[in-house]
Amino acid sequence: MSFKFPKTIIKRNDYLNRVLPFIDQNLIKVFSGQRRVGKSYMLFQIMQYLLDRDPQTAIIYINKEDIAFADLQTSQQLNDYVIKNRSTTAKTYVFIDEIQDIKNFETALRSLLLDENLDLYCTGSNAKLLSGDIAGVLSGRSIEMVVYSLSYAEFLVFHTLEDTTQSLERYFKYGGLPYLKNIGLEEGVAFEYLKNIYHTIVYRDIINRFAIRNTAFLEQLVLFLASNTGSLFSAKKISDFLKSQHINIASNQVQTYSDYLVNAFLIHRVSRYDVVGKRIFETGEKYYFENLGIRNALWGYRLEDRGKIMENIVYNHLVCRGFEVHVGTIGALEIDFVGQRAGEKLYVQVAVSINEPQTLAREFGNLKKINDNFPKMVVTLDNFQGNTDEGIIAVDLRTFLLTTN
Repeated sequence: MSFKFPKTIIKRNDYLNRVLPFIDQNLIKVFSGQRRVGKSYMLFQIMQYLLDRDPQTAIIYINKEDIAFADLQTSQQLNDYVIKNRSTTAKTYVFIDEIQDIKNFETALRSLLLDENLDLYCTGSNAKLLSGDIAGVLSGRSIEMVVYSLSYAEFLVFHTLEDTTQSLERYFKYGGLPYLKNIGLEEGVAFEYLKNIYHTIVYRDIINRFAIRNTAFLEQLVLFLASNTGSLFSAKKISDFLKSQHINIASNQVQTYSDYLVNAFLIHRVSRYDVVGKRIFETGEKYYFENLGIRNALWGYRLEDRGKIMENIVYNHLVCRGFEVHVGTIGALEIDFVGQRAGEKLYVQVAVSINEPQTLAREFGNLKKINDNFPKMVVTLDNFQGNTDEGIIAVDLRTFLLTTN
């Protein structure tokens, strides 16, 4: 083996347990997600599992961020490298980090899949890594697991913190990139690190990849989305607002640039769902950041944004739990989140506090308009656990974030 294991901080066994049933199956196992969320560590965890099982396991590890592999640029070069270095007597496990940096990588993967003595794993930082065209080329012989920033529960473990209001505040501010464990949760150095990650994503995964010329607009769009996290917009509304700020950009270009941000896992776009008609609206969506630490490093951590940050955290947690999440609508009323997973639904309203009668009536009232028996809850920062109101429960944010099922 020509690689060295890093000093792993904490193992994320939930992801490892999800991939274990597919080890030794003739499938490509893909870990996708934003840069620096820990995809490479997932590969190392699998490698360590294999070596613990059999110290003589044959492993090929290709890291496209390592200059040693700079010459691997094409599918043919990738294929040739694996064939040359595989074991001739036993199964070889192939791990490829940031595979999207290899041109037409899917062609090599399809060819390598023909060899049943190869077991393939890779990571990528592009949401279209297994898009329709590529999935077709791979003939459905791939599975994808999206790796997210640390959940609140993982954040506590990584930083050896107790579940307290102060710990939650740190999570609000710095987000869940794993390497912050090595840096420390101090604003100056942590925010500088997070800004550097942002620039890596923007310049490597977006500007360079798509040959973008209007880089100033792209960065202005990110700041706009940071300042309006969780607000309902269409591409046209964003374009109209920016024009009012003397930034002239067409709505179709706003759509294209926001697509780039979504594909790089920097932000999530959340569409609206008609709770009554059970259909997805084609226009009008909300945007949330994959990592709030990056958002705060760019825009600032502001008291007036507390509600936006809280809503973003609730969205991220639902996605981490495996829900497909939409913004719910009932006529002119809004349900913050409708989560759907394996035939079940969950309706969630988010409010910093429900101490005011008007807020209490609005958040519970909207949920009462839903005529089904799926769970409904209001998540709040209020430290209160009481009886249900017509089946709707109030839960404090820390309790909600420590729910894993």
